[in-house]
Amino acid sequence: MLTILAAGSVFFPGLFLLSKQCLKSIPALRWSEGDAVIVSALVSSIQAVMASSAGYIIASSCKDIIEDHWLTSTYIMFAVPYFVYDIYAMFMCYWYKLRVKGHEEALAGPQHMRSAVRSYLRREFLMVLHHVVMVTVCFPVSVFWRQGKGDYFQGIMFMAELSTPSVCLGKILIQYKQQHTLLHKVNGALMLVTFFIFRVLLFPYLYYVYGRYASIPFHMVPLMVPWHCNVGAALLMAPQLYWFSLICRGALRLFTGASRSQRPRAPSADAKEHPADGNAPPQPANGYSPRSTEPELTTH
Repeated sequence: MLTILAAGSVFFPGLFLLSKQCLKSIPALRWSEGDAVIVSALVSSIQAVMASSAGYIIASSCKDIIEDHWLTSTYIMFAVPYFVYDIYAMFMCYWYKLRVKGHEEALAGPQHMRSAVRSYLRREFLMVLHHVVMVTVCFPVSVFWRQGKGDYFQGIMFMAELSTPSVCLGKILIQYKQQHTLLHKVNGALMLVTFFIFRVLLFPYLYYVYGRYASIPFHMVPLMVPWHCNVGAALLMAPQLYWFSLICRGALRLFTGASRSQRPRAPSADAKEHPADGNAPPQPANGYSPRSTEPELTTH
């Protein structure tokens, strides 16, 4: 167990640092430290592909939805360090955005670093909380409390990561001001569809599968399963619904942007506070918050 945890603790940060150094060392790219850090956040996509592949193998191999599969606990232990790493990676993206914008928090020194950390935690509170819960609650529950039961459900939940690559690609397209391209629109539509299927419909599907297994009508399943299963499902689904609502808003802006762009826009509150001085606050590091999702899906 400790060996697998150690492997994950080396793999994800190591891949982040290696990709950052490789991108910076290619002369033709001329990428700065900040560019390399943001592009290196695509380590999330690699983890998503690995998790989805593991989930597919587990779900397709389980003839009985309750039976054990060796890959389930193994991948959980390997992947749990990723959530710790990702908190750090998101902060590095946020901090370099502050430096590009010239914010005081990005200056060197412990006081400015503490200020940047506090600002980052305020902006990314839900995402950081999600990652902390994954490590402190979901990890011990999935590895120890389950006692090897329900691996089919765990495999299906791994496949929720299929929506992550489109989120990462959207962040990169925004970084390089490609909101006007067809790729950005196609990626926005793909993000909407994959997020809805693999994150929003995930829990109703799990209830449906268990109902078929136990010969229980779908609408009776929440009344028949243990209460803590319902509480856990509700707590995990709540942020997914919130993020999906933000993606829907961004998609609406994306696909109605052509007509809006022809009408003059009134200056926003942020524009009034930061009038063309290049010091507007940076967008959050994740792909879901309202200040990032809407611009990311808006055409200019």
